[in-house]
Amino acid sequence: MSILVVGLSHKTAPLEIRERLAFSPHQWQEAVEKLTQYNDIVEAVILSTCNRVEIYARVKEVEAGSEHIIQFLSDYHGLPVSAFRDHLYCLAEEEAIRHLFRVASSLDSMVIGEPQILGQVKEAYQQAKAYGLVGRLLGPLFEKSFTVAKKIRTETRIAENAVSISFAAVELARKIFVDLHTRTALLIGTGEMAELAAQHLVQQGVRKLLICNRTFEHAQTLAGRLQGEAIPYEDLFSSLERVDIVISSTAAPHPILTKATMQEVVRRRRYQPMFLIDIAVPRDIEASVNEIDHVYLYDIDDLQSVVEANLRERQKEALVAEEVIKKEVAAFQRWRETLQVTPTIVALRQKAETIRQQEVSKTLRKLKDLSEKDRQAIEALTMAITNKLLHAPIVNLKKGAESAEGNLFISAVRQLFELDKE
Repeated sequence: MSILVVGLSHKTAPLEIRERLAFSPHQWQEAVEKLTQYNDIVEAVILSTCNRVEIYARVKEVEAGSEHIIQFLSDYHGLPVSAFRDHLYCLAEEEAIRHLFRVASSLDSMVIGEPQILGQVKEAYQQAKAYGLVGRLLGPLFEKSFTVAKKIRTETRIAENAVSISFAAVELARKIFVDLHTRTALLIGTGEMAELAAQHLVQQGVRKLLICNRTFEHAQTLAGRLQGEAIPYEDLFSSLERVDIVISSTAAPHPILTKATMQEVVRRRRYQPMFLIDIAVPRDIEASVNEIDHVYLYDIDDLQSVVEANLRERQKEALVAEEVIKKEVAAFQRWRETLQVTPTIVALRQKAETIRQQEVSKTLRKLKDLSEKDRQAIEALTMAITNKLLHAPIVNLKKGAESAEGNLFISAVRQLFELDKE
C-alpha cells in the first residue's frame, strides 16, 4: 500500500482551472465515496481551498491510483483531462508525506505562515473520517501533520511579523501604544484595505472604533458590521482630537488632513501621541504631517517596506521549518516500517503460545494429582518463560525493521521460526 497525493495549487494552476476542479463542503461525502469505489483506492481525503485542490489517498498501486484519481476529477467536474493534466502534480510515498506536512505547516501557502490552512486541512480530514473513509494509514498521517504544524509554530517564528498591509498597520500601532484596549481609532473612508485594518484593530481589542465617510449610510453599514460608531463627515475634524489612531482610505483627489490641521489637533490633544495610517492613493494625509512631534505617519509605501522585511524574516524561518519536516518525515516512515513487522510479531507470539499450551496440556495430563493451585502455578511459570524468551527477539526485530534491511530481518524471523508453514 502506498500514500499518494494528486492535486494542483496556486503554484501550478490559474484560478480559472482551480475553481472548475474545486469541491464545496456539501460535495465532499459524495465525491470521496465515488472516489473510493475504485478498487485500488482504499482511503481518501479531499482538500479543497481557494488556492489548492488535492486528493490524498492510500492506494494499492501508485500509477493506477494516480490515473483513477485524474479520471475521477474529470468525470466528477465534467472537464476533459487534457484541460488540467499539465497543471497537476502526483507525489507518492515520502514526497507525498513531506508535501502534506508542508501544506499543513503553511510552507506551501501563498503567504508563508498564514494560519488558515491548518484549519482547512483539519476540516477536510474530519469530514473524511466522519464518512469512514480514513483508515490505519491516512489517519495517523494527518494526525501527524497537525503535530508537525504545531511544532513548527512553536519552535520557529514563522507566524510572527505582519505580512499584509492591513495587519502591518495594526502591528505598528501596537508598537506605539502597546495596549490598544484604552485607545480609540477612526476609520476615514470605507475602502477594502482600510476595512481590513479596522477589523484587525477590533480583533486586537481597540476600545472604540469611529467610522467616517462622505456617504453617511456607508459609514453606518460598516459600523454595524464592526460594532463601531458612525459619524457624519462634517464632524470629522472635531472628532480627531479624541482619537489615537487614524486609518484613512478615501478617493479624494487632494489631501484631507493637512499639516496645519493636524498641528491644531495635536495641540488640543495636549501633545498625546497619534498614529496615522494613510493607505489612500493619492494620499489623504500631507507627508509633512510626519514632521509634527508626537505624530507617527505611515503611508502605503512605508507599510509595504515593513511587509517585505517581515516576509524575508519568514523565509529565513521557513528554512528552519524545512529541517523540522525532514526529521518528522523520517520519523513517520520509521513508524510505517514497524507496521510491516506487526503481523510477524503477532504470528511469533501465537506460535509460541500454541506450543506452550500444547506442552502444558501434555504435562498436566500426566500429573493428574496436582492441585488447582499447582496447575495455575505451572501456567504462570510457562507463560513467564515464554514472554522472557520472546522479549529480546521482538525488541530487536522492531529495531531491525526500522533499518534499511528491515525486510531481511522480518524474512529471517519468519524463516527461523517457520511462521509461514501451514
